[in-house]
Amino acid sequence: QLQASGGGLVQAGDSLSLSCTALVRTPKPFAWGWFRQAPGTEREFVAADAASTKYADPVKGRFTISRDNAKDTVYLQMNSLRVEDSAVYYCATSYSHRVWRGDYRNRDLYDSWGQGTLVTVSS
Repeated sequence: QLQASGGGLVQAGDSLSLSCTALVRTPKPFAWGWFRQAPGTEREFVAADAASTKYADPVKGRFTISRDNAKDTVYLQMNSLRVEDSAVYYCATSYSHRVWRGDYRNRDLYDSWGQGTLVTVSS
């Protein structure tokens, strides 16, 4: 079970930090991921921390994923937010070797999901 937090209403250009904590201690996952879903769209990949950190092109250079293994927590620092970043953000963990090897965009390979936290960026 994962719990995401940190969403809110901000203006374009602002920063926001999301966090996601495992409520139940589990074996260390191969990967943590962040996905997002805007109304009427499919859930899309944002960032992952697997063998290395990976980012979707729209967020490269603006978002940073990091994790604290001691706290079973992953973070998503979001800078220079844009209106198009508005979405519900979900964190997830994966025990899939495929994700570790590079298939980090595939949401079907993630085993546990947080409940989502809403990020709204106004112009």
